[in-house]
Amino acid sequence: MSMGDHEVAVAAAEAGAAVVRARFGQTLSRVDKGAGDFATEADLEAEKAIVAVLRDARPDDAILGEETGRTGQADRTWLVDPLCGTLNFAARTTMVAVNVALLVGRDIRAAAAADPFGDEIFWTDRSGAYLRRDGADEPLRPSGESRLVDLNLDPPFPSAPGFRAVHLLAHPEFGVAFSPRVLSTTLPLAWVAAGRRAAYLSDGHRDWTVHSAAGIALCRAAGCVVTDLAGDPLHTSSRGLLAAADSETHATLLAQIADGWK
Repeated sequence: MSMGDHEVAVAAAEAGAAVVRARFGQTLSRVDKGAGDFATEADLEAEKAIVAVLRDARPDDAILGEETGRTGQADRTWLVDPLCGTLNFAARTTMVAVNVALLVGRDIRAAAAADPFGDEIFWTDRSGAYLRRDGADEPLRPSGESRLVDLNLDPPFPSAPGFRAVHLLAHPEFGVAFSPRVLSTTLPLAWVAAGRRAAYLSDGHRDWTVHSAAGIALCRAAGCVVTDLAGDPLHTSSRGLLAAADSETHATLLAQIADGWK
């Protein structure tokens, strides 16, 4: 019996996560990507493992990998980020994610985000969002109760100088309403969907990317509020990404963001 697209995404993310776990703590060579960015052997090996799963299960689909670029031409494209949080990983920090998403036209049809060190897979078939742990699935339930908000402070900054996420940290009401976190990985998008974070904010988001597609799909399927930083639908401008667990959290953050626009 052939696997559904969401199971293919899960299997591919698991394959990448296995490589990331196995290579953790080792001395790894680096490939310079410019502007201070780099990939490690672990990134390349994890992507190879993910692509092998996708090629076996969906040989006619295209693949866009963070490290190896695009292969194939098809209406269906798998977006692969084999190690989101490479700098964390290289510094022997376990806050990383492995992201796999299927883009068909302008829609994400299936996605999985793996936490290699938490042994968790967050996945969606678009009709729902789930956490798989020890072989069992449970629905993701977003909640703003934690008041924890993750901010992406990494470049590029397409909204600058009008707005940067760091401006929000200086807002007098932000620290009253929320507690900021900065982890430099898209894993917190899955955590928003799972109720472990109240929101995730990035001013560097543009269109569907290998980094964020899986997390955005998880948030949408779980019922989170996902817009750009102006409250408009995503991908209508370059004004970032805001994923909030609920409408109240979303509205509060939008108001504070608006105060920071120059």
